[in-house]
Amino acid sequence: MNQEKNNLAYHVGGLLYMPAVQQGIADKIIHKTIPYLTSVAFCLEDSVLDSALSEAEQILCCTFEDLFAGQRADFPLLFIRVRSAEHLLHIWNLLGQSREILTGFILPKFDSSNADAWLSALQNINSESDHTVYAMPILESRAIADLSTRQQELSLIHKALMQNSDLILNVRTGGNDFCNLYGLRRSQEENIYQIAMIRDILADILNCFSGDFIVSAPVWEYFGTQDTLWMQGMKKELALDRLNGFIGKTAIHPTQLPLIWESLKVSEEDYRDACRILNWNESQKAVQKGFGGSRMNELKCHGKWAERIKILGDLYGVNHEKIKPVVSGESQYYYSAK
Repeated sequence: MNQEKNNLAYHVGGLLYMPAVQQGIADKIIHKTIPYLTSVAFCLEDSVLDSALSEAEQILCCTFEDLFAGQRADFPLLFIRVRSAEHLLHIWNLLGQSREILTGFILPKFDSSNADAWLSALQNINSESDHTVYAMPILESRAIADLSTRQQELSLIHKALMQNSDLILNVRTGGNDFCNLYGLRRSQEENIYQIAMIRDILADILNCFSGDFIVSAPVWEYFGTQDTLWMQGMKKELALDRLNGFIGKTAIHPTQLPLIWESLKVSEEDYRDACRILNWNESQKAVQKGFGGSRMNELKCHGKWAERIKILGDLYGVNHEKIKPVVSGESQYYYSAK
């Protein structure tokens, strides 16, 4: 992955979904009324009734025309969630000149049965575009969930995406869709990793894709109520998302965005250790005491981790904690005082 595309993939962050039929979105984006907004998904799929699709498409075109007229350098990344490969081509043509500000398309229910059609359409529009138009496939179909077909299905999808890796910005996961297959739903006091079947599906997706792509975590479906129980639940799930290797998360309400942003920050200890690893200057040893003095950094083991931490810290910030010197024997080291 080239560095520019790599940074862009991390920059997706909290992807805020909005029904394309919603009015007034352009004004909110242009005037930056939504804090922590890094990327937007204009949805023409599940959030729009079939009978309202044509109207939604027209509203979307008006939204993009307004955004194109008022575009700024600090715009969030703009994506459109379409229904099929044919729909992707239709929307691309419908956007006209305003498609110049489009970052890419979101491809729902992506699997081996439709991968060729999706990717062929993506290649077609890129052949006539002046800028790279990326795709973010969503893995959410039964063939992925079903244990009897999962391994082969994930392998086939991975192969297809690797053949088009320069156009794949992010791999996304449909946690609610997987839950729906089994009639399951987590409460705001629970997290998706407590649902054993779903946890196993997510683990296999990460195992297959996270070595080559940024993989985004499933949506948290609670938001914005007066109590903070939903926030506590979301924070717990975000911590587990990060621990397991997900980067970023689908958001369905602006009140979720600050929590996602905060979860993408890195600690000062992690950031300093990452910088040390990436700028290794030991001529003989491949191990070195970490910044906090309580763990070991290994050049061969922690290189990929360091790259990830450095990018996250540069994009989302570093949590600076008070550092207190401690003397141990003859050597002085530091730890984070909490």
